Amino acid sequence: MRLIKIYNRPWVLGILFCTIWCANPVIAQIPVRDPHTPGYVTATELPDGANPSPNVNGNFIIGPTHNPLPQSMVQTNAPQGTIYRITMNSKESKIYPGIAREPNTFGTPDPANPVKLIVTTSHPAPYTRQVTVYVPKQYIPGTEAPFIIGADGPDDLLFTVLNNLIAEGKVPPMIAISIGNGGGDAQGSQRGLEYDTMNGRYAEFVESEVLPLVESKCLVKLTKDPDGRAAMGGSSGGSCALIMAWFHQEWYHRVLTYSGTYINQQWPYNPETPHGAWEFHQHLIARSRPKPLRIWLEVGDQDLFNPNVMRDGMHDWVLANENMAKELAAKNYQYQFVFARNARHVDNNVKKQTLPEALEWLWRDYHSVNAAK
Repeated sequence: MRLIKIYNRPWVLGILFCTIWCANPVIAQIPVRDPHTPGYVTATELPDGANPSPNVNGNFIIGPTHNPLPQSMVQTNAPQGTIYRITMNSKESKIYPGIAREPNTFGTPDPANPVKLIVTTSHPAPYTRQVTVYVPKQYIPGTEAPFIIGADGPDDLLFTVLNNLIAEGKVPPMIAISIGNGGGDAQGSQRGLEYDTMNGRYAEFVESEVLPLVESKCLVKLTKDPDGRAAMGGSSGGSCALIMAWFHQEWYHRVLTYSGTYINQQWPYNPETPHGAWEFHQHLIARSRPKPLRIWLEVGDQDLFNPNVMRDGMHDWVLANENMAKELAAKNYQYQFVFARNARHVDNNVKKQTLPEALEWLWRDYHSVNAAK
């Protein structure tokens, strides 16, 4: 169980990536990126310690100092929500019966197609996952509530921030559902299958298997209004959040990502999206009509860079997120992009500095369907 809890933390997964990558002395140095690099988006550099206003869109540079906002710390005068914990077993899932990659094994690049990774050591395997649910003190039983889905749960920081923001009236009283992954990471793993696959299957799993369980176990009603539904996550959990909304915009309109894995990590290979989540900024956003999405995204200047054997030019997290901002701007999306100086992959200090105002930005235009009636 401890191992599962460790693998559920995206910042630990980033360390594991780096550990594997840094074993090769030729490529051990993670470059520190300059936000003013030619080809990157033009961004507003903010004073050290400041965040972009929740009332504006666009590209911003923060840091190098990252101090937590007061809303990221427990405030005893704020009403405290209730936390529920639910265990889900793979044998009960019709969508994800479970897979795993053998320990200490990795894929190999396809000699005939360098953007494709061959994985031969993945096999069926059972798992359990924890679903942690936050219900705010202000929730009125019997009413439909807005909610936010979080990957790699539980997310205690999210629950703390919501306690404080809801008390201050800066976001609506919402339920937070942190869903633990099915284990492992990247190609051939259950987590990789869930988070990196470019289709609507994970959103369908949440809709058909997780949300009904949350409603029955926690005695709440969850809104069907996509404006009242958000998805968030870090690393592959971040790209998963956008994948959920992209393929099921009828369910989700709000997305928040830290160090989103908008790179070539999909497995099994799919010729319709041959470059995995890299396709978002390479083809999909540009070729699609704008979707009704609000997207907040962040990347660190020392984020991951090509930490595997593929060398396909599509494993640079900073470039991927910069490209995301560029494409979102070109299509006039409502978005806010934060480039964080002195920050690593899913940097916890950056999250403590930015999450309160990121959530405020994400929900600033929300009008409850219930309130409108």
